[in-house]
Amino acid sequence: MLRTIPPVVVRAAYWLVLASLCVTTTFRARAAAPPSPVALSTAAQRAQVATRALWVTRTTMASPESIRQLVSAAAAGGFNTLVVQVRGRGDSYYNGTVEPRASELAAKPAFDPLATVLQDAHAAGLTVHAWVAVNLVSSSVSLPAARHHVIYRAPEWLMVPLELAAEMKKVDVRSPAYIGRLARWTRAHSDEVEGLYTSPVHPGAQAHAAAVIGELVQNYAVDGVHLDYVRFPNERFDYSPAAIELFKTTILPDLTNQERHAAAAREPLDPAAYPNLFPERWNEFRRSGLTELVVKVRAAVKAARPGTIISAAVVPDARQATESRLQDWRGWLDQSLLDALCPMAYTTDPAVFSQQIAAARNYAGNVPVWAGIGAYRLTPAQTLQHMAVARTLGVSGVILFSYDALIAAPNNAGSLSELGRAAFGASSH
Repeated sequence: MLRTIPPVVVRAAYWLVLASLCVTTTFRARAAAPPSPVALSTAAQRAQVATRALWVTRTTMASPESIRQLVSAAAAGGFNTLVVQVRGRGDSYYNGTVEPRASELAAKPAFDPLATVLQDAHAAGLTVHAWVAVNLVSSSVSLPAARHHVIYRAPEWLMVPLELAAEMKKVDVRSPAYIGRLARWTRAHSDEVEGLYTSPVHPGAQAHAAAVIGELVQNYAVDGVHLDYVRFPNERFDYSPAAIELFKTTILPDLTNQERHAAAAREPLDPAAYPNLFPERWNEFRRSGLTELVVKVRAAVKAARPGTIISAAVVPDARQATESRLQDWRGWLDQSLLDALCPMAYTTDPAVFSQQIAAARNYAGNVPVWAGIGAYRLTPAQTLQHMAVARTLGVSGVILFSYDALIAAPNNAGSLSELGRAAFGASSH
């Protein structure tokens, strides 16, 4: 988060020194990448343009006034892309038919946040990407009020931790006790799990997410769709009864008679018998389910609006992403499922940041990389330093998390604009 801004004369000198030390030119098109045998899609070519982006949380999307301030501050600072959260927790900050409207908008029935930001941002020359939380669908502290929310419509899709596998198998999935127990466990482990997740191994959950995002793109002329929480909370999910049964059904035809007998003997004592006996197949089953979800979302988006850029916020360390979050983003790049990659390199250590972004950049080849910077954890000087490092590594742009944190007291929209001008230069806007 930005620190208090000094008085006007000192402030001007302060930003001038930072700008001269850290960044002297605007972000340009990325450095030459290794040749790719596959031609870039139109969306990927558009994503190559130097991106100067802000993640904007749903808090800012709750009023026309805050949206106007967002667009004004971003434009004044030389930012050219807004990644606005329009699906926060299985709800909508736009007019949709598949999921309930966000509770924060209950008193404003005529207000359409996404339409408003599209109109204002496009008028100011900014592009807008719809940021959707894909698998994270509910807080565990305050459960959704709308009875047609996905957690009530399909509780069997909710991820379950290994610790609850035996207990949840004995609870009726349609009973309020099922969601209640899962919510209580999640609250008690809030340091490691953000809320309730739907599981991408379920075809129904995949289809639901694709329908939500497809409708959004069909009805709004967004420039891109940004996928977040397209991952598992950690490797100890999803041990829900439905997921384990689906895994069992999937692998049974390929098991030897000996393996079948061993699993059948163990299953009455261990509800996670199949995942425990076949851990490598279990991991691949979950990773494949997540990849299938991305495939279906991409198909829905491209069918509705072919030129839309699809990006994803990913765990920057590819090995950690694949093993701990079952998020095989390298495989997604290999399959041309993403038009841009956003590694969430939120470290405060510039050396670690450089290593993470360089590794992602090197693997991505011709796919644009937008370096995700955790500006909420950094001083202005550190933020500028990370932006300068990203530029030297030849990325296609940067994206700061988050606009909302950067304007929070004691800072303001003017602070953000000054940061942008210091980073991008006066000629960038």
